[in-house]
Amino acid sequence: MTGEAATNRSAEGDDPTAEGALVPAPRRLVRTGDGRPALHTGTLLETGPGTEPTARWLRAHLGAATGLPFGEAPAGTPAPEDDPGRIDRLALVVDPELPAEGYRLTVAAPTTRIEGGSPAGVFWGAQTLRQLLGADAHRRAPIDPARQWTLPQVTVEDAPRFGWRGMMMDVSRHFTPKEGVLRYLDLLAAHKLNVFHFHLTDDQGWRIEIKRYPKLTEAGAWRSRTKWGHRASPLWDDKPHGGYYTQDDIREIVAYAAARHIRIVPEIDVPGHSQAAITAYPELGNADVVDTAAMTVWDTWGVSPNVLAPTDHTLRFYEGVLEEVLALFPAETSPFVHIGGDECPKDQWRQSPAAQARIRELGLKDEDELQSWFIRHFDAWIAERGRRLIGWDEILEGGLAPGAAVSSWRGYGGGITAARAGHDVVMCPEQQVYLDHRQHDGPDEPVPIGFVRTLEDVYRFEPVPPELTPEEARHVLGTQANVWAEVMENSSRMDYQVFPRLAAFAEVAWSTLPASADRDFAGFEDRMTEHYRRLDALGVQYRPPTGPLPWQQRPGLLGRPIDGPPPNV
Repeated sequence: MTGEAATNRSAEGDDPTAEGALVPAPRRLVRTGDGRPALHTGTLLETGPGTEPTARWLRAHLGAATGLPFGEAPAGTPAPEDDPGRIDRLALVVDPELPAEGYRLTVAAPTTRIEGGSPAGVFWGAQTLRQLLGADAHRRAPIDPARQWTLPQVTVEDAPRFGWRGMMMDVSRHFTPKEGVLRYLDLLAAHKLNVFHFHLTDDQGWRIEIKRYPKLTEAGAWRSRTKWGHRASPLWDDKPHGGYYTQDDIREIVAYAAARHIRIVPEIDVPGHSQAAITAYPELGNADVVDTAAMTVWDTWGVSPNVLAPTDHTLRFYEGVLEEVLALFPAETSPFVHIGGDECPKDQWRQSPAAQARIRELGLKDEDELQSWFIRHFDAWIAERGRRLIGWDEILEGGLAPGAAVSSWRGYGGGITAARAGHDVVMCPEQQVYLDHRQHDGPDEPVPIGFVRTLEDVYRFEPVPPELTPEEARHVLGTQANVWAEVMENSSRMDYQVFPRLAAFAEVAWSTLPASADRDFAGFEDRMTEHYRRLDALGVQYRPPTGPLPWQQRPGLLGRPIDGPPPNV
């Protein structure tokens, strides 16, 4: 059962107002006629150069939902004679005159055209076509074989506001199996999001196979038990938890994302958030301070005190890890590599004779500069291999190489500082777009974490701070929503936290909207009535507008709610 039961919706049908329910909202939609031309068994795909992946996607997904074969139009054959009631040809065309990810969808008979400024633009146009066909076009098989699949006669002209429209998925705290990752790539694509930030390593688990270092997954991918609720909760789940992606799994995920024009940003956390790696290879830790050989994969939440030792061996070890990561995530689909760089406690370095000797050897002032040295080493190493480093905003401390970029998570401040220093920025402030934060302050919300961020709050999120000049604002690559999985033990919990807010976030990232206070949230809510039906068809177990369903509640599980509005920092 999904949230369908809790939402008031009209019946499915050939509703001429359906074209007004697109999410995210397009820049321009014009009704060009009163007719509703229909796709049919003889509708052929005319595939232009570069559009073949979109044609495959249409056959696999729209073909499955409608039961239509979408055969290939023979090259050079003329379009059939005009029939106002039938779409005999669906033409996919790259038109470089359009914006790179922009598209023009022209619904007409006998030929409906999807033109994109790039193959990605054609793909986003195909997503709009699917939305115009109605919610059942998002299913995996036809539910009414006799149904006519009609479209409103419209022209849609559209292009995104930002080039970076992303979501981060944490698979370390709770593991998401490969099928769940592929499912979320489809959900991102359905919302015209084009970046998947893949948080692969942390204290609670190492999730990517590294052939050179097999113990990372043999030992580092599993923990004996898991904290149930917030770390202050007295409850435990005593089942072992873990899992990892083989290198072939990663190759499949990368190819699946690329076919949907989604870039993947792999994250390998250094020098903090590394207890799972130290458990697997104790020599990576500060063995002159703690007994790293007795360490286990962390079973609770928060920030572990166990961090990497600043040794040449640690550098060479992680260079070996990153060599395999770069091979698995090719530059054309993963130009950025995320190295974390956040929340690194310095206590062990202060107590470690080896770390203190390293500080003196390098002529550094203190432990903060030691962390900066660590980050700058990998900044240079990654840049030498044609990639760009990106890290959480703590990496600004001590200075960055010109090509490095910043994920501004602690608020807007880090992003503002980075942009003013000439660094590219992805805005993802925790106070606004951490989707693990609660959606309501009611007692039935499951494991309430952080500030209340409602659907409307997310819809009014503005990624570009007004403090930036136009020149500085050009460094804002875009924005992403982050999904941390401490209290999301399975796909149902993740769906509940992510949706419907990801739909609002997608509109913020894609659409050209008015200033935050002037946005038409009531109009967005009206469009969401139809979009909830799409989410139902896709099997998304979202939070209903009326609140959590009984099975979505988690009574008695201690969280960490923060009262009041979030600070604008």
